[in-house]
Amino acid sequence: MSATTDSTEQDAMADDWASALAESEASSIGAQPAMASVFPSLGAGHAGMQRDDIDMVLDIPVQLTVELGRTRIPIKHILQLAQGSVIELDALAGEPMDVLVNGFLIAQGEVVVANDKFGIRLTDIVTPSERMRRVNR
Repeated sequence: MSATTDSTEQDAMADDWASALAESEASSIGAQPAMASVFPSLGAGHAGMQRDDIDMVLDIPVQLTVELGRTRIPIKHILQLAQGSVIELDALAGEPMDVLVNGFLIAQGEVVVANDKFGIRLTDIVTPSERMRRVNR
């Protein structure tokens, strides 16, 4: 009796597969052939659109920081700081300062005074390949 039940189940399964295959073939008969190119080719008309995209990126604000130096001190020394305290940094006097954009080093330079404000004269620009090397560390 179990052989008859298995045979009946297999026949039912075969019928289900046959009907599913027939439905699949019927739906593919009315299918359209694939198009050779889905997107229009880029031409001179798209140059203005690319320029708008670049202009949008150029307007994104970034944080530019000039780093004088760094140091590590225990919290107890920070709590003892008072007006007039001097914090010793790791940078030497006259050494170029790091220029960072969003925390990434892009250049080094020296301090200048321009219109009664501090500024920085760039003395060395980090190459794009060096920037990528530093980011990947």
